[in-house]
Amino acid sequence: MQIDLRSDTVTLPSVPMRQAMASAPVGDDVYGEDPTVNSLEERVAELFGKEAGVFAPTGSLANQLAIRTLVAPGEELLVETNSHIVRAELGAAAVFSGITTRTWHAERGLLSAHDALSIAKPNSGSYLVSTTAIAVENTHNFGGGTIQPIEEIRALHKGAQELGLYLHLDGARIFNAHIASGVALKEYGKYFDTISVCLSKGLGAPVGSIALSTKDRISKARVWRKRYGAGMRQVGILAAAGHFALDNNQTRLVDDHRRAKYLATQLNSVLASLVNPDHVQTNIVGLNFADLPISASEFAQLAKSEGVLVSVLGPKFGRLVTHVDIDDEAMEKSAEILIKLLQRTLMSK
Repeated sequence: MQIDLRSDTVTLPSVPMRQAMASAPVGDDVYGEDPTVNSLEERVAELFGKEAGVFAPTGSLANQLAIRTLVAPGEELLVETNSHIVRAELGAAAVFSGITTRTWHAERGLLSAHDALSIAKPNSGSYLVSTTAIAVENTHNFGGGTIQPIEEIRALHKGAQELGLYLHLDGARIFNAHIASGVALKEYGKYFDTISVCLSKGLGAPVGSIALSTKDRISKARVWRKRYGAGMRQVGILAAAGHFALDNNQTRLVDDHRRAKYLATQLNSVLASLVNPDHVQTNIVGLNFADLPISASEFAQLAKSEGVLVSVLGPKFGRLVTHVDIDDEAMEKSAEILIKLLQRTLMSK
């Protein structure tokens, strides 16, 4: 039995979730006739104080549908250097929408409104690229699950309004941010023109994200969803999993956060430079292997041979992610195995 800590996307639907999926009323969603999809879109839109939403099979597509309603071809989207939109969506903004991107760097992905606004260049005339929108990721995946401070979000919103810029929220793990920070979902929602919300990460649904905005933008996003080949038919069987996840898996995120902190603390006790537990705010533990004599990939292979799966994100960088399928027993067992491997590796130096 392997303990899979690669991502919170690896979760399997529980038996009650599968039962909810099996009994869901469905219809043709391309025609707007799937009642379960419609109710899910309306529910998530209401949670964030938005007018409308559109169901998408992936968070990447939800992001892309949202930003193309804000940014015209040849215009510019500003994002943090290691954000998902520019690092993990395979250039989709450029390929599909003709959107150019420019980045600012933030340690652990932590938002500084000043840093983002200082590189914005709106209304740059006929010979230079004009900035149209700024995207923020919350929590920040490659930053190690960093929660964006609401004070910086407010400051970014104020500055963006003054410059006439739109804001997009990549909320792939926004429920983690909400539960850990106590900031209301509508409080997050009111500062952004578009939002993507993922149901298949911390909340444990097998598939599904929602793009949120005004009715007009979402109407346009539906056209692009169909154009991209993502118009779906009786998809209520998947939307039902989203409803179940919202009903049952929000408050339990505190357990994921506690388990991630435990793993970080245990590993830090062996090699302090590997991870700082104070930086583990949610369910992601970033691992810096710089002081180990082996690569992240080599360490991951050792861990796999012992029954623990670790994500490799760079030559010397790895990641652990806790989720609904990791209980306390798995947490303790994985910590025991990883500590043993760390000690063995350090002794071989």
